[in-house]
Amino acid sequence: MSDDSRSRPRFQPRFTVGLFYLVAFFFLYCLLLVSPQLYEVLRTVPPGPEQEQVATQKVREAIRPRFWIPLVASVVTTAIGARSGVLPGMRPRA
Repeated sequence: MSDDSRSRPRFQPRFTVGLFYLVAFFFLYCLLLVSPQLYEVLRTVPPGPEQEQVATQKVREAIRPRFWIPLVASVVTTAIGARSGVLPGMRPRA
């Protein structure tokens, strides 16, 4: 009975982990893309509802024309990390 449990393949959710990395890298790159604008709003606009409106407008202006940059960067980062075996849970099969 112990031989049967050893021969059973282990469950490795590579696709799910890959999607998690893709989304995490996408949000990281989006944050890096809009952080200069958010810092500028933080320095120049006093706290309150106006600051939130200005920040929302600045983020939209920053991300809309360059949406493809964090998207492509996250796909490339995830692909390179998975292919090289650097990302945990995405190690190549032996």
